[in-house]
Amino acid sequence: MGHRNLTECVADLDRAGHLRRVPGEIDPHLEAAEVQRRVYRAGGPAVLFERVRGTPFPMVSNLFGTRDRTHFLFRDALAGVRKLVELKTDPGNLARRPWRYWDVPLLAWRLRPKWVRRAPVLAHPTTLSRLPQLVCWPRDGGAFVTLPQVYTEHPDRPGWLKSNLGMYRVQLSGNGYEPDRECGLHYQIHRGIGVHHAAARRRGEVLPVNVVVGGPPALAVAAVMPLPEGLPELAFAGALGGRRLRLCAAGPLPVPADADFVISGHIDPTRTKPEGPFGDHLGYYSLAHDFPVMTVTRVTHRAGAIWPFTVVGRPPQEDTSFGELIHELTGPVIPTVIPGLHAVHAVDAAGVHPLLLALGSERYVPYAATRRPQELLTLANAVLGQGQLSLAKYLFVAAKEDAPDLDIHDIPAFFRHVLERFDPEADLHFQTRTTVDTLDYSAGMGLNAGSKVVVAAAGPKRRDLGTEVPVGLRLPDGFADPRVVMPGVLSVAGRPLPVEWRSGGDCPRDIEKLLEQLATGNGRPAGFPLITVVDDSEFAARSLANWLWVTFTRSDPANDVHGVGAGVVRKHWGCTGPVVVDARLKPHMPPPLEEDPVVTRRVDALFARGGPLYGVE
Repeated sequence: MGHRNLTECVADLDRAGHLRRVPGEIDPHLEAAEVQRRVYRAGGPAVLFERVRGTPFPMVSNLFGTRDRTHFLFRDALAGVRKLVELKTDPGNLARRPWRYWDVPLLAWRLRPKWVRRAPVLAHPTTLSRLPQLVCWPRDGGAFVTLPQVYTEHPDRPGWLKSNLGMYRVQLSGNGYEPDRECGLHYQIHRGIGVHHAAARRRGEVLPVNVVVGGPPALAVAAVMPLPEGLPELAFAGALGGRRLRLCAAGPLPVPADADFVISGHIDPTRTKPEGPFGDHLGYYSLAHDFPVMTVTRVTHRAGAIWPFTVVGRPPQEDTSFGELIHELTGPVIPTVIPGLHAVHAVDAAGVHPLLLALGSERYVPYAATRRPQELLTLANAVLGQGQLSLAKYLFVAAKEDAPDLDIHDIPAFFRHVLERFDPEADLHFQTRTTVDTLDYSAGMGLNAGSKVVVAAAGPKRRDLGTEVPVGLRLPDGFADPRVVMPGVLSVAGRPLPVEWRSGGDCPRDIEKLLEQLATGNGRPAGFPLITVVDDSEFAARSLANWLWVTFTRSDPANDVHGVGAGVVRKHWGCTGPVVVDARLKPHMPPPLEEDPVVTRRVDALFARGGPLYGVE
């Protein structure tokens, strides 16, 4: 059976050799996060920090740091969850193979929480200031909870069946929060808590909130799982945890009885305070903005409580492993949600939300002499209307019929397939002044605002892709060092944009000059339908991960996608090509995340010979 609580989980990892202990004191201000980043990069074990400065509670990180460890944690329940997914995908499986699903009634029973009268998590009171004050990046605005499970219920329909458990950002200290009485609660758009908050505002009521930390590891996974409407995260936690989740009635909201900590309080319908900055998953700081402030009425913990944490930053980080598990469990359901769609890949290296790759069917006019994207565009609109997928800025979609064996996770092969086939005059479809990731500042339009582009490809190969910088390629002043990133993609270094430049205006003059040069007979680089202008082309071309990160986090389609021979016909933008993406850092963008070299040197001792983490790197 699964772990009942985090203590059991840590002991299990320790026995199996998946855990390292750090007995010396660690500072939660930058040091603990530096350790976590280095251990994760090395594919290392979970780490238990037994003594943490400023708090009586130990901390544990990297619980979900590798695919093997995630499978180990849920080894008793994954098979059962896969059966439930199979039946969701095709209910007819039950009639065809009833012997395979003999235990489905038991699996379904685990979806229902078990109500208990007493909860270990309520045993001991504490305060916000006694909790571990984790600060991950030098410019963070205060201490944050990085593995919170934020529980709310719908004010119109209270009860766990209409509840939401989400992993939203919680700031414990800093800014203008009243110590031990307030904390910040930052949630992105399209999140379940937003529906509950809107209902509370409409009713003129406070919204009760429980911030849960720790507990069975299935709770943390459930909080990030994109579940279908009508399936509460608490139910999924029971299925993945291999046992019914224990809940205890405690005030306006129930609490998971076996959690390690719970911070209880409420959100006033009208009060906000600045939250942030915070080093986030796009690899930059999200800046300080007004977000709901939570009034804290109670903080409690279980005996022997352990504070779990992770670090958010430029991918890959530990949330990459969350994404892999999510894809493993939910990937088979995608065709049932959007018929004709075979697979979607949110590219982690590009910050997850900015870039989606998709494979779909193109069957609308099977007798047509010339195939072009049609059904793919219908599918693209459906993808961009699905929950968190709607936050994407770039969606590249290809017809499966053209390459039945194309692997959507083989990113170079997928780009090669699309770049060989797309028509830049017809196959780029923009949505402007729409919603994007709350944390994405590339458009310079404020929070939640930006644009999207769909790049669709169907039909036979149109062009051969170049693999070497074209001989005699000429670039105007201000552009240099062209590099081949992959077949068909050139990366070119451009000068930094001037401080006074603002997005939403005219095309930058230097980009205009580049387009003019590329339009000349000896300037157009044959075989390269995509050119990205970056701050450092050597860095961008050094690895696929670098190019994906730079290109798709630093550009907004409506502002930054340009093209040779561009024009608008019947309000459709297209170009003769190549397409040029200006992926330089913009003056309005926050800075990329960088580690503190002083802290790095201090942490080196833990990984040196004789240190508790020696041999991990």
